Amino acid sequence: MTPKRVLLTGAAGLLGGVLRRSLGGQFQLRLADIVPLEATGEGEESIICDLADAAAVEAMCEDVDAIIHLGGIPYETGWPELLRSNIIGTINLYEGARRAGVDRVLFASSNHATGMHPNDRALSGESPPRPDSRYGLTKAIGEDVAALYAYKHGIRSFCLRIGSCLPKPDNKRALSTWLSQADFVRLVQVGLTADYVHEIVYGVSRNTRSWWDNSAAFRLGYQPQDDAEIYAAEVGAIELKTELARNYQGGNFVPEEFSGRKEWLD
Repeated sequence: MTPKRVLLTGAAGLLGGVLRRSLGGQFQLRLADIVPLEATGEGEESIICDLADAAAVEAMCEDVDAIIHLGGIPYETGWPELLRSNIIGTINLYEGARRAGVDRVLFASSNHATGMHPNDRALSGESPPRPDSRYGLTKAIGEDVAALYAYKHGIRSFCLRIGSCLPKPDNKRALSTWLSQADFVRLVQVGLTADYVHEIVYGVSRNTRSWWDNSAAFRLGYQPQDDAEIYAAEVGAIELKTELARNYQGGNFVPEEFSGRKEWLD
């Protein structure tokens, strides 16, 4: 079933803005964020909602066919903030979707759920999590929440381990992890229309240097058009500063607070 009414959480953020501009007119959009935003497009409505408020989240999920869940904290910070926003918020979102009978949820996971893997190792959606941060762990937990609600409660769940979604790559690492904004929209459109139960895919363009096997996304119809390699001459010499950041997939998230043993990471 192709959805008609789509809830977009985190709609005030950078990626929320990209989707709002691209999907407006194709779907009726319910825009939600913890900060006010104005509904200006045809078929748009806006809601202020704190994801930690279960009752408000349940009400927000009513009368929509699909949810794109971008809401939450997108960076490393303390446990109290991440627990409230990224873990409790994601649980509330899926439970609200269950109670409202929503068909599918697209969950914005992150490459930081697997960031402690070496970058000479090809990963796929079936690769086990190895978070590089508290933030990355919240995304790995979110993928498991998605699996619970898919297999137990019948909510189609599409988890996007998003790489570096920027207008263009900004360093050598991003030549492997870059997701163009146009390809991000293409991948979301696959998540909104394809037939699946629970899938974990990488949010990455068709990069020559990609670390990730995205065959699951291709199987579902994803056809990325962009390759970061066109920026190699511009940014290929811009290296991350530490050995850990250069050698592991999470980049600068890896050395932050690192107190482990390097030999355990191989």
